[in-house]
Amino acid sequence: MFSAAIFDMDGLLIDSERTIMNTWIAVGHGLGVHIRPVDYAEIIGRSLPECHAMLAKMFGEEQLFQEALTRVRQRLHSPTTPPLFPLKSGVHALLTALVKAGVPCAVASSSSGQEIRSRLARVDVLDFFDAIAGGDEVARGKPDPAVYELAASRLRKSPSDCLAFEDSENGVLAAHRAGIRVVTVPDLKRPSAEVIGVSLTMLQSLDQAIECASRWFDIEDLPA
Repeated sequence: MFSAAIFDMDGLLIDSERTIMNTWIAVGHGLGVHIRPVDYAEIIGRSLPECHAMLAKMFGEEQLFQEALTRVRQRLHSPTTPPLFPLKSGVHALLTALVKAGVPCAVASSSSGQEIRSRLARVDVLDFFDAIAGGDEVARGKPDPAVYELAASRLRKSPSDCLAFEDSENGVLAAHRAGIRVVTVPDLKRPSAEVIGVSLTMLQSLDQAIECASRWFDIEDLPA
């Protein structure tokens, strides 16, 4: 059915969304601001400027938000071993199989291009990707389709040739609005009825995607 794969990054390829959310909640608590996970979940998948605008409203005062942003950045950029954002289950095996089978892969993420390359390099999967499209390269972030349209164009594929893999509601809607079929692998937030309705299928993890890949990409014998 498809000849290319496009992946979200945070919460899909790497286990980062939970760490980032918990960091904002902890920093907020230290500054006297209570951020509920259900409120934070609304920003997942959006562009960085949109995320910051929504977080600024939660903190109320610009000065307080800027202090929180400084503290969050300090915590998230502190060197750690193992990596702060580890690779999620099934990712390496799926990417290895697709690349061996000649299926080009791209990343379409709300994170900046620099952040994408940095985070994926730390977990040794950057070289699997033929193209990267970051949230800093488009005028509007997910659920706007622009970042997915950019990723498909960089693979020199039409949207209908591509299959997207997403964890967030905003990401699923972005891929769908770009004309790209999407497999949903939920991370922090339970999918809405709308997301379920537009998804090709839903999986618990990318481990399950390996079992379906032969059919999705019209490969008779997908290499292990």
